[in-house]
Amino acid sequence: MLRAIRGMGFVGYPDFRRYVHELTIAHATSLDSMLSSAGKDSEIPAHVRDSLDYDQKNFLSLRNNLDTKRLAKLAQRVWSARRVILLGGDLAATLVLYLEHHLVMLGLPVFSATTAGRVVHLVRTSGNKELVIAISFHRSLRQTVEGMRQAKAKGAYCVGITDTFVSPIARFANECFIVPVETCHFGDSYVGPMALLNVMLVAFANYRRKRVLAIAREAAQEQKRGFRWYDD
Repeated sequence: MLRAIRGMGFVGYPDFRRYVHELTIAHATSLDSMLSSAGKDSEIPAHVRDSLDYDQKNFLSLRNNLDTKRLAKLAQRVWSARRVILLGGDLAATLVLYLEHHLVMLGLPVFSATTAGRVVHLVRTSGNKELVIAISFHRSLRQTVEGMRQAKAKGAYCVGITDTFVSPIARFANECFIVPVETCHFGDSYVGPMALLNVMLVAFANYRRKRVLAIAREAAQEQKRGFRWYDD
């Protein structure tokens, strides 16, 4: 078996086992997630505790494996880009909108695409001055992967956010952040990805701290007296 594993290009059995595990993550379905729960069918408290355990595990995985120096370099790229293009779809669209909202607050030229048509039109005009952040998990959405590949072919620098190194997002991006989304319920756990976006925003904001503070001071006036806020 070891000869066969090495013949496939793996150094040894641990590497092969990790690859198989990553394939399992990539192809996991909502049903698989629900069946992984430690609780029985009617044990709601057990399911709740199990879900919190998964969230904690995902967060700790991000914290233990995150390379903060990569975030510093990414902050430099973000501020030097002509446009920052965010790609995502389905549930990951919520992450795209969250990131877009905060990048707009920083004054960055950000554009998002969460539908196939929008992706096609947005990446068509991309080039080597664009930075693309593509977010998709498991097997990854076709529109997100193809959009990132097209942007990369036009010279854009592509950053992926996904949950496994066998994901096409990880394979085709210039660089990729791996963050787990494992859970015991029918969706994905976005505790890890949200924490990653938050530390990205911290890095981006503090790279141009004086400029961002000036924007924040102006925004503070609107936040205190703006018409958007309810005043009893």
